[in-house]
Amino acid sequence: MESAHKSVLLLYSGIVSLNHEGVKRMAHTTKDKEKLLNRVRRIKGQIEAIEKALDEDQECSKVLQTIAASRGAINGLMAEVMEGHVRYHVLDPNGKPTSEQAEAADELIDIVNRYLK
Repeated sequence: MESAHKSVLLLYSGIVSLNHEGVKRMAHTTKDKEKLLNRVRRIKGQIEAIEKALDEDQECSKVLQTIAASRGAINGLMAEVMEGHVRYHVLDPNGKPTSEQAEAADELIDIVNRYLK
């Protein structure tokens, strides 16, 4: 019973998800957790730099550059998580997507990346 309880907790927490056949698999954000957290920490530093620039009455061009850099970093994080979502939840990573499905996924990822730049 404890094993079943642990599975429910893992599913509920998002650490493990079920694919279309009901087979458990690790969520891509959990697999890439350290890399994603490092990006978030860099973004946090950029946001703190915006606060500092405003607090120190720095030139508006400096503030705008820092805001733009932060926005770019957040967009990059969004693109990375979205690509993982497409590759691990829209396509079945354990299955063999058709060439049309793989091409459509690549096109969608390219469009999202261009949009977020």
